[in-house]
Amino acid sequence: MKNILVTGVKQGLGLQITKTLLEQNYKVYGVAIGLSADLQTLKSQHGDRLNIITADLANIEGSIEQIFTQTIGFDVPLHGFVNNAAVAYDDIISNLNYDPLFRMYQINVFSPFMLTKHVIRNMLLHNIQGSIVHISSVSVHTGYKGLAMYASTKGALEAFSRTTAREWGERCIRSNCLVAGFMETGMSATLSVNQKDRIFKRTSLKKPTELDSVANMVEYLLSDKSLSVTGSNVFVDSGTI
Repeated sequence: MKNILVTGVKQGLGLQITKTLLEQNYKVYGVAIGLSADLQTLKSQHGDRLNIITADLANIEGSIEQIFTQTIGFDVPLHGFVNNAAVAYDDIISNLNYDPLFRMYQINVFSPFMLTKHVIRNMLLHNIQGSIVHISSVSVHTGYKGLAMYASTKGALEAFSRTTAREWGERCIRSNCLVAGFMETGMSATLSVNQKDRIFKRTSLKKPTELDSVANMVEYLLSDKSLSVTGSNVFVDSGTI
């Protein structure tokens, strides 16, 4: 049974990824800032195959302590890491404010970098041919008004992932980005119906990206079915690009 670390599992895409992995008989170490009813239900259904780690990824040192010292330790081999947790700070550039920008970078960029460091160390310790999957966004590749700051965090992940793949490929540690389109999640809930319609009309399918499609692609990238896939951006975006 493969052990997978997944961040941001409280709701939305992270919750769906967790469901999909549990259904495929993975063991999930899920990081969440708090519990939700859906997450508690999953826990009751799957028992010790779902370990919930409550942590605020803005507190990077504290999160590392909770995840890798208090929970996973040296004895648990990690076969994969899904960096899903993210927050969005949306505004036009002329209104840019440093404090929310810095917090977003802590959660979306600095924390994933540090988690990746510890995941790779775990894989090396246990001689694991592992897989790292970062959830990126189509906003990196096509402009959306008000998303410059958020897109920049995801662009940083894509650059980081490509170099991770090159750096650790000799040890058969893979790293890819799944570039997701706009989904119906809590993160997009602040958008108006008209804003969503304009976004969806820019896609080939003229509809939101399905959570199931993204979660299933994550599972593929974690699995042995994708052993030759690394350093890639995999688009699951309803044909936005």
